[in-house]
Amino acid sequence: MKKKHSTLYTVIQFSFILLLALFLRVFVLTPVEVVGISMEPTYHESDRLWQSSFLNPKRFDVATFPSPRDGKRIVKRIVGLPGDTIRMENDQLYINDKKYDEPYLDEFKNALTDGNPLTTDFTLKNSATAPATVVPEGKYFVLGDNRRKTDDSRYFGFVDKEAIVGVVYFRYYPLNKIGVQ
Repeated sequence: MKKKHSTLYTVIQFSFILLLALFLRVFVLTPVEVVGISMEPTYHESDRLWQSSFLNPKRFDVATFPSPRDGKRIVKRIVGLPGDTIRMENDQLYINDKKYDEPYLDEFKNALTDGNPLTTDFTLKNSATAPATVVPEGKYFVLGDNRRKTDDSRYFGFVDKEAIVGVVYFRYYPLNKIGVQ
C-alpha cells in the first residue's frame, strides 16, 4: 500500500512541475526570434528575446503581434497610446505636441551621412491611420526603430490592443548582448 501511495504522490508532483513549466513557457518565458532589420539598431536579425503576456504595454515598450500583412509575429515599438496625437517633424517625435527623445535611435541617426532624416515627417492624418487624428481607444501606434526600412503603423495602421501577444523584456541571444531590455 505504501508503494502505491508513493507512486501516486510522485505522479502528482511531476504533473504539477510539468504544468508549472508549461505555464511559464506560454505566459512568462515565451521566446521570440527577430526576423528582418526593422528593429535595428535595437534588435538584429536572429536575436532571441523573451516576452511576457502578463506585462501591460506602455509607451516605448517593444511588443510582438501578428503582422496585419501576413499574420507572422513581428516586433515593433509602441509609440502611441489611446488618445494620443502623434507626429514626426524634422526627425523629432511629438506626442500630444510634446517633444520626446528617442535615445534608442541615436546610433542610427549618428551614422547617417546622406543628409536625410531617419524618420520622414508624418502625422496620423497623412499615414495609413487616416482619417484618424488621435489613436483610438483599444489601439496602439507602433514604429520600427529602423525607420527607413520598416513596415509599421504609418503603413498598415493601428494595432489592436487584443492583438498584442506580449511585451519583450529580455534578450538571451546573442550572448554578448544578453540582458533585460
